[in-house]
Amino acid sequence: MRIVGLTGGIASGKSTVSNLFKAHGIPVVDADIVARNVLKKGTGGWKKVVSAFGEDILLDNGEVDRAKLGQIVFSDPGKRQLLNRLLAPFISRGILMEVLKLWMKGYSIIVLDVPLLFEAKMDKWTKPIVVVWVDPETQLQRLMTRDGSMEEEAKSRINAQISLDLKRSKADIVIDNTGTLEALHEEFQKVLIQITKPLTWTELMLSRKGAFLALFSIFVGVAICQKSS
Repeated sequence: MRIVGLTGGIASGKSTVSNLFKAHGIPVVDADIVARNVLKKGTGGWKKVVSAFGEDILLDNGEVDRAKLGQIVFSDPGKRQLLNRLLAPFISRGILMEVLKLWMKGYSIIVLDVPLLFEAKMDKWTKPIVVVWVDPETQLQRLMTRDGSMEEEAKSRINAQISLDLKRSKADIVIDNTGTLEALHEEFQKVLIQITKPLTWTELMLSRKGAFLALFSIFVGVAICQKSS
């Protein structure tokens, strides 16, 4: 099995690339969706977060007001680290379960779409690592345009994450999304060729097909031994 790590920064275009993978039949485990699920009312993640941040972050229906919680943690690095620390075990477990489901279905290539891939140390699970990169000015302008936010607010949200330049230095594959959408599609096609190349022997043995081959080899070996004895 090949587990591809996909990450980037806010307003870098990572979600667009994630959707391109899906459009080409490659399953994507989205950490943001997993994170939303672990924050649903009554879950272990919900209980931890409400205990730490108080019931003021709840909507009338008892669900977490994600926008309000986001404002709190983006403006306070300490609280942001606390939130990440509280939810990390639940998110990791949720991602692992999604990967296991896809493994059971026989998929040999899976993309993990994780904004905090390096921060959460999930990069050790993935190879190759794909980083969607844009230059700082483009990132700032796109974020302001997308959210209608002021420059200082946008800068604050960008600075709350590891810089894209640092992520780029840790990447196996970099997708430069500074240009047009057409240019992004062209670059994605080149990346797709790299991602879908034949599995290595180790990756094959980690796939469901590899597991069945290993079991078959064991059964054949046992049968031969019994026949010889």
